[in-house]
Amino acid sequence: MEDDTPRDWSDTRLLAAVLSDRVAARLLTRFGSLRQLLQAESDDLLRCHGIGHSRLVALRALPELARRYYSESLPAGAAIRSPADTESYLKARMQHLDHELFCCLFLDNRHRVLSFDELFRGTIDGTSVYPREVVKEALAVNAAAVILAHNHPSGVAEPSRADERITKRLKSALELVDIRLLDHLIIGDGPATSLASRGLI
Repeated sequence: MEDDTPRDWSDTRLLAAVLSDRVAARLLTRFGSLRQLLQAESDDLLRCHGIGHSRLVALRALPELARRYYSESLPAGAAIRSPADTESYLKARMQHLDHELFCCLFLDNRHRVLSFDELFRGTIDGTSVYPREVVKEALAVNAAAVILAHNHPSGVAEPSRADERITKRLKSALELVDIRLLDHLIIGDGPATSLASRGLI
């Protein structure tokens, strides 16, 4: 038995566990990356040699399995154990999206999860994210702290000026009702960017 684990496997080998070596290699060459493959249109996939409806269903199930797995890592009532747990959870929920999504992770005073809410969809700027709505949701669940998150479909997790501005506005709005803003994470292709670690909160 081999002593390595799937964590150490290449994308091709992981995909081959679901399909076959030859089909996996062909698909990754055709689409360029695992992410591009899993986000491809069904018609494009079905035109590929070796992909029928059963394999298409298997490919469509993979991202959803990952999302559900990581969703269970931060269920309501669970305490956040580490920033890495939070990042893994948020990446599973948001990294695959082809549109920007602004979300809030609401926590109690012991940093236990109260709820995860997808609040705004679209471009993240001062006109599309409304601090009043964030405060309203935080008060509704009696949150003591909030972690903000949004994704960059481009895959580049660098904060924009608009990201910095809305973070400051939200921090000020939450402070008025004694709710702490712990962080704002930007989700891209690689590691998430923490605005708190950049000294922007």
